[in-house]
Amino acid sequence: MIDFTEEQLERYSRHILLKKVGVEGQARIMESKVLVIGAGGLGAPAALYLAAAGIGTIAIADADNVDLSNLQRQVIHFTGDIGRPKVESAAEKMRAINPDVKVITHHEFLLSDNIRPIIRDYDFVIDGTDNFAAKFLINDACVLEGKPLSHGGILRFTGQTMTIMPGESACYRCVFNAPPPRGAVPTCSQAGVLGAIAGMLGTIQAAEALKFATNTGTLLLNSLLTFEAEEMDFRKTALKKRASCPVCGENPSITELHDEEQAACDLKEKKR
Repeated sequence: MIDFTEEQLERYSRHILLKKVGVEGQARIMESKVLVIGAGGLGAPAALYLAAAGIGTIAIADADNVDLSNLQRQVIHFTGDIGRPKVESAAEKMRAINPDVKVITHHEFLLSDNIRPIIRDYDFVIDGTDNFAAKFLINDACVLEGKPLSHGGILRFTGQTMTIMPGESACYRCVFNAPPPRGAVPTCSQAGVLGAIAGMLGTIQAAEALKFATNTGTLLLNSLLTFEAEEMDFRKTALKKRASCPVCGENPSITELHDEEQAACDLKEKKR
């Protein structure tokens, strides 16, 4: 058990007061290791809340630099950060909000040849990426490594998320199988996204990571949570693990990773 300092007891007091978290739950949070892939719209709020909560080790992976157009939704980056690597900007804010947290940065693309050794060190993975190629790669890597994963995707006014527990629940490929044809779905830069949508979904992903760390509540396993913010409509769709899934099914055909062709964002506009 962690020997809490007086400062830590005060910092995490609102967690400790929760009967389902308490001192033991906060200790588990502080012993946890979470990897956030993407320091953008989803990764930004997720990383801030995980750092504030006291996750012991948080790694953040992103190859991009901060751009002016990011600031409308990527709240971990400030105007003065334009041009800086996103992982450096994010790490600075995470350390500022909580010096207890160890932050590890990966200023690189996670691809088939490097993702497995990276995710292997972490207890839980948050997918905050904005393209299909990355989402399928992250899913497959987590399934092959047996790592729990929170998937998230946003576009326009809509968000979706599911949590994947390899061996126990449906994975991303159970639901979506393969990336759509290139150009079939617009990107966020083409179709736009309401900035606050990213915050709504990123904080849900952070909550899933904290629930996993504390073994509290029910994770979004075998469920796809979708929300549409124009009408503030939230829906949960039941999912099933697919026996024919190419990565987690009974006779998987994907046993090694490969990089898909890149295309971005993964939600079609809601039909009216």
